[in-house]
Parts: sequence; structure tokens; C-alpha cells
Amino acid sequence: MNRRRKHFAVGYNIYKILWVFFLGGFIGNMAEITFYLLTTGKVISRSSMIYGQFSTVWGLGFVLLTVPLHKIAEKREIYIFFAGALLGGLYEYLCSFALEKYVGVRFWDYSRWHYNLNGRINLLFCLFWGVAAILWIKDIFPRLSDTIEKLPDRLGKVLTWILVAVFIADSVLSGMAVIRTSEREEGIAAETVFEKFIDEYYPTELVLERYPNMKLK
Repeated sequence: MNRRRKHFAVGYNIYKILWVFFLGGFIGNMAEITFYLLTTGKVISRSSMIYGQFSTVWGLGFVLLTVPLHKIAEKREIYIFFAGALLGGLYEYLCSFALEKYVGVRFWDYSRWHYNLNGRINLLFCLFWGVAAILWIKDIFPRLSDTIEKLPDRLGKVLTWILVAVFIADSVLSGMAVIRTSEREEGIAAETVFEKFIDEYYPTELVLERYPNMKLK
């Protein structure tokens, strides 16, 4: 007798949300690279990580768009647009504020853009969040969700936790590289073995090349 294969991450659960986070972070990062290439003619790193092409801000942003907005997926696009623009703008502002306050850096500054708020958000990018919300909730997420659910259950779970482990390791390394860059700017010497390792292998020049829009306090 043939046994039916158990599908992975059916419905809304932690595995589906984690895949939304990882795929959204990659998609958002590549969209930003494309945007800057088209507007400036340059390929600029927009990754949150020292290694790989992944934006934590976009990953969390797509989770933010998915969890509350999937409940209004059947509403008219205008409602989804304004909800996405509002949530995206608020989220981006809070991310910028938290990074500056607790890490000591700013990864983006819209001070030169029209209709900005403290350089943390601007009207154009809020509108982008609104458009992204419509495309995501109405088209991309349903297709992506169906594709994710086609994975065999065991394989899906193994891949998920591999991605989580890689993400945590890369996040710790990236975070420490940014923090030590800020501390070196303030003349704070490395004390631990790990801090000395970071200073040796991730000097300021490398970090600023990876994060070209980063501004130290």
C-alpha cells in the first residue's frame, strides 16, 4: 500500500514563516541591488550579512507583510497598499532608530530625499512598501507558499534548521564586525579573543566596503 507523502509547512506555522523570512530577505536584497544599479549605474552591496546576499530588514519586513496582511488578502488592492505603506514605513523607522541607538550605526540615510522623516524613512520608499505589499499578498506569496509546501516534510525541516544555523552564525559574525568597527572608531581596544579575531580579519575597510551606506555615530 502506498503511503501518502507528508507535505511541509502546510498553512501558517513557524516553518512557513521562517521560509518567508529567508526568501523575502534574499528577494528584497536583490531588488535593492537592482534598484541602485538602475538609478546609479553601480552595483552596491545591500546585504545585512558579511557573507551572502541577504537583508535581515527585508526578511523581517516580508514576515511583517505576511502575518497581518494575509488576513485581508481578499480586500481591494488600495487597502493592502495603504496598510503595507504604513506598516513598512513604521517598521523601517523603528529599525533605523534601534540600529543607531543600540549598535551605533546608520545603514541608510534619506536626508537628501524629498519628504523624509529624520532621514530614517521617506515617502517614495513607503510607497514601495505599499506596492510590495500588493504584489506579495496577491501574487508572490500564494505561489511561494504552494512551492514551499511541495517539499517533503523531513527534507523541509532539515533545510530549515540548516538555514537557521547558518543565519545565526553569519549574524553573530556580521554584528560583531559592525560593533567592533564602531568601537575602533571610538578608540576602544579589543579585549577578548573573539574581538581580536574580528579586528584582524574584518578591518574597517572591509566592513565599510560590505556596508557602503553605513554611517558611524
